[in-house]
Amino acid sequence: MDERIRDAFASIHAEEELKESTRAVLEQARTRRRRPARALAAAVACLVLLVVGIGGYQFYFTPTSVLSIDINPSLELGVNRFDKVVSVQSYNEDGQILADTLELKYLDYRDALEELLASPDIADRLAQGALLSITVAGENETQCGRLLAGAEACTAGQENVHCRHGDSEKLEQAHHAGLSLGKYEAFLELQALDPTVTTDDVAGLTMRQIRDWIASLERGGTTVGESQTGHGHHYGWHE
Repeated sequence: MDERIRDAFASIHAEEELKESTRAVLEQARTRRRRPARALAAAVACLVLLVVGIGGYQFYFTPTSVLSIDINPSLELGVNRFDKVVSVQSYNEDGQILADTLELKYLDYRDALEELLASPDIADRLAQGALLSITVAGENETQCGRLLAGAEACTAGQENVHCRHGDSEKLEQAHHAGLSLGKYEAFLELQALDPTVTTDDVAGLTMRQIRDWIASLERGGTTVGESQTGHGHHYGWHE
């Protein structure tokens, strides 16, 4: 009788040990299954954060419009969707000097324009009768309209300054020719009057010289030399 009781209790104890052992094995199996899932989830989370970070960077630093500033210096301001200057590209030596002198990146485009207008390089040239062209171009017409209105407000009261809407489809052609958009479009206008004119002919000219050359051709003149006179005259801007 005592032996049967002891055997029964031993059997119960053995079953409990078996249960605990089985329970431990199952728990280990579940842990092994969970670990890859947790690792995968962590990896996915890191990837999402990385993509969002890269996307946000590109979202902010990608220009959506361009302001071409041409007087000689010539440079272009790349403006993002928030109207902030995110790139400054010069197209001649004077433009590079001006870009190096001024801290224009990350400014609101209106503040950048005011910095340019107040700089001695631009202010002195305007005082001497130079012409300043500000050309706005981009795929977003709403933003371009806003930038153009802002540029006109910034330059209100300034003599010899013209703000205009440019052709964004000509940007690549202009850059391929080594010219800013504003100067390239003036070149195309000049070339329409004299097909022999090349981009090399205008690369080193000021906007005043190009406009005077256009005016000279319209009056029947033929040479660049004839276009260097008449600084006291007003010449129309051609859209």
